[in-house]
Amino acid sequence: MQIIEVKVKTNAFKNEVKLINNKKLFVKTAATPEKGKANKQVILLLAKFYKISKNQLEIARGIKSKNKVIKIF
Repeated sequence: MQIIEVKVKTNAFKNEVKLINNKKLFVKTAATPEKGKANKQVILLLAKFYKISKNQLEIARGIKSKNKVIKIF
């Protein structure tokens, strides 16, 4: 299991994942932070970035925050 920290920017112009350092990422998503839409989009973007299934990712902390902790199984 791996833990990464993610800072999220919602309502962005485009979807993008940037590596800040080994355990910290910056994710821009065009989704709005309503009804979990942005969280779902963040999971999808990270799954593509790491080339894994979205079922292998889980938001451990920060469901309603810009700063999230993600577990990779």
